Order: sequence, then structure tokens, then C-alpha cells
Amino acid sequence: MSAEGGSRMTPRKLFRTLALAEAVTWTLLIAALVLKYGFDNERFSPIAGGLHGFVFLSYGVVTLFVWANQKWPARTGILGLVTTVIPWATIPFEKSVDRRGMLKGGWRMAPGGEEPTNGVDRIAALVLRRPVAAGIVALVAVAVVFSVLLYLGPPVQLG
Repeated sequence: MSAEGGSRMTPRKLFRTLALAEAVTWTLLIAALVLKYGFDNERFSPIAGGLHGFVFLSYGVVTLFVWANQKWPARTGILGLVTTVIPWATIPFEKSVDRRGMLKGGWRMAPGGEEPTNGVDRIAALVLRRPVAAGIVALVAVAVVFSVLLYLGPPVQLG
């Protein structure tokens, strides 16, 4: 089975999926805001906002994970995180790092892979060697952060 074919989740496949999801949810959010402010229809704003917020946080976590796994330079990783706040910027960023070969390969800390040498690698190894437990913990963590942000409410309008 090839690294990109089948059901095997590679860094490339995971990052590309979240980059696309982030762009799609930006589109939904902007469409909902157009409806809200242009047509006085707030019906879709909470749904689009919540969905985008969840994907935003998920993309951030995946970017950090792939950054560490692929050993991206700090500049590349930081730029990847910055793309979350610019509508549709995750797509050109993903295409750029993919074109430069920065998404190639598998998970370094997967079972049978490299031995962890630092704290980040130890976390990656824990996640990759116990994916179900790590997935549950990650979903709970994102849900907690998401819930806190929902509780705090929308950002305060300036002016």
C-alpha cells in the first residue's frame, strides 16, 4: 500500500485535509456573515461560527504536530499557524509546503520508528503509538477549549 493510497493517515494526508476544511469553514463563516449583516439573517452565524472555530483549533493542533514531525524550520511552522487567521490562506500554504517536499514521509515517532529525543518527540511518540487514546484526549481538549470560547462569547466589537 502506498503512503498516500489506502486508509493510512500520513502527515501529508492529514495536513491537506485540515487545510481544506479550514478554507471551507472560512467560506461558510463569511457567507453566514454576509447573510447576517447584508440580509439581517442571523440564522446561520452560530452554526458557521462554531464549525469554523472547531476546525480552526483542529488545524492549529495538526499544524503543530506536522511541524514537529516534519522538522519544519520555525519560520515555516509559524507561517502555517498564521494562515489560520487569513481566509483561504491554508490552501496556498499547504500547496507550497507540499511542492517543496515538506509533507513527504510518514510519522517519525510511529511504532518501529525513531526513538524520541526531546519533549516534543515524546509527545508525538505517545500520540502515534496510542492513537485511539490520543485521539480521544485531543477531541476532549479541543472540545474543552471550544466550550470555553463559546462560553466567553463573541469577540468584543471595537469602537
